Amino acid sequence: MIFHNSYKNRRVLVTGHTGFKGSWLAIWLKELGAEVVGYALEPPSDPNNFAATGLADQITHIQGDVRNLDQLMNAFARYQPEVVFHLAAQALVRSSFEAPKMTFDTNIGGTVNVLEAVRRTGSVRVLVNVTSDKCYENREWVWGYRENDPMGGHDPYSASKGCAELVFASYLRSFFSDSANVGRQIGAASCRAGNAIGGGDWGRDRLLPDCVRALSSGHAIAIRNPHAIRPWQHVLELLSGYLWLGACLWDEPEKYCGGWNFGPDNTADLTVSEVVTRFVQAWGAGEWQDLSEPGAVHEAATLRLCCDKAAVLLGWRNALSMEQAIDLTAEWYKIFYRGASQEAVYHLCTKQILEYEKTAGEMNLRWAEK
Repeated sequence: MIFHNSYKNRRVLVTGHTGFKGSWLAIWLKELGAEVVGYALEPPSDPNNFAATGLADQITHIQGDVRNLDQLMNAFARYQPEVVFHLAAQALVRSSFEAPKMTFDTNIGGTVNVLEAVRRTGSVRVLVNVTSDKCYENREWVWGYRENDPMGGHDPYSASKGCAELVFASYLRSFFSDSANVGRQIGAASCRAGNAIGGGDWGRDRLLPDCVRALSSGHAIAIRNPHAIRPWQHVLELLSGYLWLGACLWDEPEKYCGGWNFGPDNTADLTVSEVVTRFVQAWGAGEWQDLSEPGAVHEAATLRLCCDKAAVLLGWRNALSMEQAIDLTAEWYKIFYRGASQEAVYHLCTKQILEYEKTAGEMNLRWAEK
């Protein structure tokens, strides 16, 4: 059964469910039979996947800020979640230069508050904390970063994610592990993943949302860093890793606690220009232009993850080629821009999830075993 049927009838709280990844996660959890509670600020963009799918009518939706511990504790106390996925964050590198304090307050202080709420809520058995591949001290290596490599960060966003990982590790050792001697063990893990693509993302300064905005309005796509390399993958790929890890934590918390990377193999390490060219082909028309700025704020030129740990211990790997991931993404946006209803867009998401589960099952991935 998908994820060993671990989420059916479970109370699952997702922070950041109004965001791109969080909304897809909430939809998938609902389709798995979970009782989903979302806690987040208003969606970070307009349009957005949360509104496009009418998700507020499908799950329990709480508008709240992870920086507000009292409000967060009230949600935990009321709904008594058994599983928590923490995705709420300030998620943009360039925005972190404009609002560094808000970035640190959200990504570090908000994580502290979620960890504290988990610690104080006896119903919680599993926590999956989500940070970023940018949590690692980036040396511009050609090989991938492993889970035991140093945390760091050149820019405020990356530094905030590195700090959040240190906070998580402290809570894990002090309060959540079996050796902490605090009366109960919580299966807790922290996940790092690369750049995700998929329908429903209109985030600022994100590659495919920038493509969609330009193409849907008949303009050329402006690319500021065409030679940068990123570990591209469809959003369902990394979410399958989070969900499978959560299921394993439920059964064997001590074995699966700690840090985990979820990324594609080197066949998906494409440059920005290669991804844009392929997306334009999937869209059916359009062009792009290089608008590189020599004095632009720093962004890592090369960033790869080593995902051997997930491959060996979880039996996890990507199920889609980059061509398939781009096709799914283009399909989603083309249907949305034809004026599809919320019901139709939600159905499109569930259709893509079911197709992805089928593909993973045909590849004999452990989480998709029937």
